[in-house]
Amino acid sequence: MIRFVLGRLAGSLVVIFLVATASFLLLHAAPGGPFDTDERRSLEVQHAMEEHYGLRDSLGTQYLRELGHLARGELGVSIKHDTSVGQLIAQHFPVSAALGVLGLATAVILGVLMGVIAAWRRNTWVDYVLMTLALIGISVPSFVLGPLLIAAVSIKLGLLPAARIDGAASYLLPALTLGMIYIGTIARLARGGMLETLGQDFIRTARAKGLPERTVVWKHALRLGILPVVTYLGPATAAMISGSFVVEKIFQIPGLGTYFVNSIAERDYPVLTGVFVFYAVLLVLLNLLVDLAYGLLDPRIRRAR
Repeated sequence: MIRFVLGRLAGSLVVIFLVATASFLLLHAAPGGPFDTDERRSLEVQHAMEEHYGLRDSLGTQYLRELGHLARGELGVSIKHDTSVGQLIAQHFPVSAALGVLGLATAVILGVLMGVIAAWRRNTWVDYVLMTLALIGISVPSFVLGPLLIAAVSIKLGLLPAARIDGAASYLLPALTLGMIYIGTIARLARGGMLETLGQDFIRTARAKGLPERTVVWKHALRLGILPVVTYLGPATAAMISGSFVVEKIFQIPGLGTYFVNSIAERDYPVLTGVFVFYAVLLVLLNLLVDLAYGLLDPRIRRAR
């Protein structure tokens, strides 16, 4: 197991290096720059500011300087806000993390429950209704669902705040919107995993022993049936916690997603590259946790390692 973890960590360094390189090259290949949008600034002032931030250096020099920052654990300094990217991420990430955790909990609880019940009642009206709802959840984008929930829950019923963060209740509506995006996918994955598990020999043995069907499904089959969901939770969790750009924009939440969108408009290269790398590290770590969870859920995988 230790060798497996060390191997994955070594591979993760390669992934992070490739992400940093690709983001740097793609951002600098795009036309324009951080100081091209202000028409009131003279050309001499613009050149002086570009010189100050090292933007007039060759692309190779800038790239090596960026790799040097990453090697020291630094993400650089924001061009537009003149503060370290690490501080900006530390300031905005907790908001996105709280929203992501609530959205993830909503998606996992409802999605797994729907998938297990649909597999348990396979080819009945319960299965058809639940999978139809899952398909609707997958098909409706967040930029449609969010305004609909605001209109129905906040404006018409007045139950929850419509936007901005002002207390714990302010997280509920955006968390529900964020979670609804993933409920359908989790439900379908849980149903498929449960159907495969319910057809295995150890399940037939449990039924032959006279165990109640409820015990067979929820105690014996569920542990292996949710393995496809566990696989999906790695990237899904990273996407939720790092910040759904659309959901944060709809509800005016000052999270990492909103700040990332603003940095795109401002062409703030250090912030954009820093967020890319931060997201890559988060994704790699979550995928590693998923692999470890696989071994805990399925002893066969643990013995193979």
